Amino acid sequence: MDWLLMSLIAIAVFITGISKGGFSGAFGILAVPLISLQTSPTLAAAIMLPILCIMDIFTVQKFWKKWNTEQLIKCIPAAIIGVVIGGLTASWFSAEWLKIMVGIIAVGFTLNSWPRKNSATERPPLHSFTGKLWCTLGGFTSFIAHAGGPPMSVYLLRANLDKTQYVATAAVIFTAINYVKLIPYGMLGQLNSTNILLSLCFTPVAFIGVQLGAWLHYKLSTAVFFKFMYGFLFLTGIKLIWDGVTGLS
Repeated sequence: MDWLLMSLIAIAVFITGISKGGFSGAFGILAVPLISLQTSPTLAAAIMLPILCIMDIFTVQKFWKKWNTEQLIKCIPAAIIGVVIGGLTASWFSAEWLKIMVGIIAVGFTLNSWPRKNSATERPPLHSFTGKLWCTLGGFTSFIAHAGGPPMSVYLLRANLDKTQYVATAAVIFTAINYVKLIPYGMLGQLNSTNILLSLCFTPVAFIGVQLGAWLHYKLSTAVFFKFMYGFLFLTGIKLIWDGVTGLS
């Protein structure tokens, strides 16, 4: 038993649970790099995917029927198309360059939006076709580089949702993405009984994290919540650029 690896997984699951339960997965990007300190990124992603699926169930239950159905209809089919494209073209793309691209998008969007508007409700929504392109990119980058959050945030932050609708809608979208990802991950041999059983061991940690995240969600004002989301989108973009550049070097 590698206790350091177990500790890193527990920390990653707890942070991701808080993130999913209260902040639409904003901290989720930290999980794979954290576990990768003790194992390969591929194995880290394989370990996290089943527990992410479990967290998705906890989060959707916590925000049951608080989502925006219109946005789900727009986003989920496009995001699934992105996952399928990612699965079919996985060997064509460098994960490092995709991280750099998504990071630049996240930073550019934040710099363009932050000085003028601090609340998603004050931003004009994106055109329907443009929004679907962002959702497709979110599904694609989620599969290729585990970086679906920034493209999806670019769309959802412009969808005129309140903070609870935002988290609930994102939770359902990423539930669909993660469960669909199980199929190509399994076909590519990234999932096995050992990884799945290891993930299941951390279900209590995931549950506690989601409950704590949901509690924190309701403690934050709407203005603070969206300032936080824009700020974290910017930091996520910087981290993706850094990971991509260092991966190329």
